Amino acid sequence: MLLGLHVKNLALIEETEVEFGKGLNILTGETGAGKSILMGSVNLALGGKFDKDMIRTGAENALVELTFSCPKDKELLDKMLEYDIPIEDEVIIISRRLQAGKTVSKVNGETVNARQIKEIAEYLIDIHGQHEHQSLLNKKKHLEILDAYAGAGLREVRDIVAVAYRKWMELKYLIREESLDETAMQREQALLLFEKEEIENARLEIGEDEVLENQYRRLVNGKKIAETLTESYRYSGNEGNDGAGSALGRAIRCVNGISGYDEQLEQLQEQLLQIEDMLTQYNREVSAYLTDLEFDGENFRQIEERLNEINRLKDKYGNTVEKVLEAYEERVERLNKLANYETYMNGLRTQLAVQERELEEACEKLSVLRKNCAYDLAKILKEALEGLNFLTVQFEISIQQKEISANGYDDVEFLISTNPGEAVKSLSQVASGGELSRIMLAIKTVMASKDAIDTLIFDEIDAGISGKTAWKVSEQLNVVATEHQVICITHLPQIAAMADKHFLIEKKANAGSTMTEIREIADKEQLEELARLLGSDNLSEAAITNAKEMRNQALSQKKKNA
Repeated sequence: MLLGLHVKNLALIEETEVEFGKGLNILTGETGAGKSILMGSVNLALGGKFDKDMIRTGAENALVELTFSCPKDKELLDKMLEYDIPIEDEVIIISRRLQAGKTVSKVNGETVNARQIKEIAEYLIDIHGQHEHQSLLNKKKHLEILDAYAGAGLREVRDIVAVAYRKWMELKYLIREESLDETAMQREQALLLFEKEEIENARLEIGEDEVLENQYRRLVNGKKIAETLTESYRYSGNEGNDGAGSALGRAIRCVNGISGYDEQLEQLQEQLLQIEDMLTQYNREVSAYLTDLEFDGENFRQIEERLNEINRLKDKYGNTVEKVLEAYEERVERLNKLANYETYMNGLRTQLAVQERELEEACEKLSVLRKNCAYDLAKILKEALEGLNFLTVQFEISIQQKEISANGYDDVEFLISTNPGEAVKSLSQVASGGELSRIMLAIKTVMASKDAIDTLIFDEIDAGISGKTAWKVSEQLNVVATEHQVICITHLPQIAAMADKHFLIEKKANAGSTMTEIREIADKEQLEELARLLGSDNLSEAAITNAKEMRNQALSQKKKNA
């Protein structure tokens, strides 16, 4: 359930906080008072599109925050655990701070992205916008509604269809790509054979290029290495009096003369002897290295040519020797396929036929489930529509076969007749805007009984209706509100009269600026607002009496539904 909405610095709202309750929460107000801003803020919190112009003039940023009581839904709890979002006191707080060029969304203090918010919100709230009923003119929406009504069992079969369809399409694509005429096949074989032999003749060994590159660097820089090592050897050797070896020998002789006087002096002597051993070993290895450093022009040429060959193959087939050898295996495999081309293609065609049968069987199973659910759904929707003042309505769900897709081969369409004796037709041919709005309400009502979403928001679902039909819609909303929290923006007094909690949205001028405020009203104020909605500019005693009669009629209906 949505416990509260906190909005700050958004459009005409400076700051407001609304505490919603159970049952039917009604929001009313004059045209332009900011009803759409308030509901738009809910969409913003749930990742809706943001424009910097939405921020209140003079403010640097805006904030929208929704507080929900946490439903005991295992899938929701698993989703929160997946995103490492804590739940404390069985409350979920979704917030979004908005500023030019940047927005930050959080759930229970943890930063989240738009996709994560959308996935979490799907378990918490269902919003019916002002123009959502227009989506009923698209048959794709009919399929979505039917599948949602059918539930988890159908989703499992639909997932099987989607996987089978993907495999089927992959095989079709592979067969199309692999289809070759004789000339094309001979051309490909010739190229593959050339490339196979090119790699084969190189006789590559893994790691060979690294060894050769090291040798190449050594030979290319041989002169500099020799000069530098020779100088180093002169400084560290025993020749002359300037070498480190000669100086170290003199130091050892000095310490030898006094080492017997103190154990610590013996340790110092031992350290000098170790240094002498290390220096001697170093000079020995330098000498050996210099001896082996003689430049061999032929060897250099061979190394250079081999490196050029390896690097050319790496440039052509991959940036490592391993990749070149993988390319070799791929060409061998491809040549084997082409050598047995007809067998290979027949194998693919056999796989495609098997996969196509599996797909068709899965589609048939999916279609049977849909047809069974379509009968039940059509019956329930017809009853719901009758409750919304469609007195002579006929409602059917047509399922025809079309080309296979990832959703199966069913073409689903809602058909309706609102007049006796008329055949059912598509919604686009029959239903007006007001009728579409009521049909969507009927669908929302039926779907609400199927899912665990606690909160339903209806943003001016009453468009295009009045009179007795308005009462029917208000009664239906009240029925839904007995099991779910309903938040409804309306301009109809019949719906407002059913409120369990009634909020008034007003636009006020203060100190040269305009602000939108929202507050809960009851008793006298509620009757005055009902009188205004009834069309009374003058809140006379008669107008208040009419409002009171409407409220009492609504309360009487609520008792029947309790």
